[in-house]
Amino acid sequence: MIRRPLTPDQRSRGSALGEVLRRARGQTSLADAAATAGISPETLRKIETGRLPSPSFFTVAALCRAYGLPLDQLSQLGEPHR
Repeated sequence: MIRRPLTPDQRSRGSALGEVLRRARGQTSLADAAATAGISPETLRKIETGRLPSPSFFTVAALCRAYGLPLDQLSQLGEPHR
C-alpha cells in the first residue's frame, strides 16, 4: 500500500503538535521522556521537530500521559483552514 503525501494542513498540525509536546516536556531530557512514554528517543525527536507529523494516537496518548497533558488540550491544534 502506498501512502498519499500529507497535505500542507496535515504538516502544519504535525508541527503544532510537536511544538506543544516539546513545551510540555519542559526540562525533562528527551531520553527520559521517551522512556517514560515507552517510545524511542528518535521517535520523540521526529515528532517534536515535525519530521513525523502524523504519529499514532497511542503514541500521542502515551506522551500526554507521561507529561500530565490532557488529550483534549490537543484537539484544536492547527485547525485546517477552509
